[in-house]
Amino acid sequence: MGLAAWYELYQGLEYLGDMLAEMWALLTTSPQAFKDGAIWGIITSINGVLGAIGTALLVLFFTVGVIKTCGSFAELKKPETAVKVFIRFIIAKWLIDNCLSILVNFVTIVQSIITSVTSASSIGTALEFAIPSDVQTTFEGIGILDGAIPVWAVCFISHLAMIVISIVLLLTVYGRFFRIYMYTAIAPIPLSTMAGQPTENIARSFLKSYAGVCLQGVVIVLACVIFTAFAGSMPEMDTSAEPLEMVWKYVSGLIFNMLILLGLVKGSDRIIHDMMGL
Repeated sequence: MGLAAWYELYQGLEYLGDMLAEMWALLTTSPQAFKDGAIWGIITSINGVLGAIGTALLVLFFTVGVIKTCGSFAELKKPETAVKVFIRFIIAKWLIDNCLSILVNFVTIVQSIITSVTSASSIGTALEFAIPSDVQTTFEGIGILDGAIPVWAVCFISHLAMIVISIVLLLTVYGRFFRIYMYTAIAPIPLSTMAGQPTENIARSFLKSYAGVCLQGVVIVLACVIFTAFAGSMPEMDTSAEPLEMVWKYVSGLIFNMLILLGLVKGSDRIIHDMMGL
């Protein structure tokens, strides 16, 4: 029965390691390379189609902006007013024509930051989780009369908790990845609002939101680094304690660290907003 409990805990840790490895692969993979670029090809096609619509909207927002900012066409004849208005139009047109390369370059910058963090932390070697030797020895010595059933129940519940938390973590990272795709696809539409002064805040909010989504990856990586450091430095177990107490102490500490990781990953957007206002 003790070996059955050990197997439950081992399976949970193995599943956790697999999920963190998949999270890591997503965070360190560029959108262009994901799924061999099949999704990125679709996104770029949509971006190109919406680029034509964005250009049409550009003229509309430009016209609305001129009407609202200039009291009359006589005011528009002033050199300083005309130059300011048409510079705004040129900037907006440039943003629409080059939005794809601008967004890709920003993702590349964020990916380089993530790579620097991973190189400094050596997290790639810390994704494997092993049961401490003293805890494993306790499992091997547990019999039915020593409380093997409660220990197995604790390990089984922990196994389920690890699966649920791991799935939520992975879904959060996938959600961040797909949001990058969605932002890239529809970019020409919100960027066209830059042509008019009354609507330019929409374009600025879009760019800030996109930057925030990309930088969430850095926060998630840092959270994983902290978690693996905590998980790899669990306190030493008291070998004189009861088996159930010893196992519970180890499992509860691990689940607690996982919940902290989940909170940081789920709140990565809020952390970026508090840090940088994005």
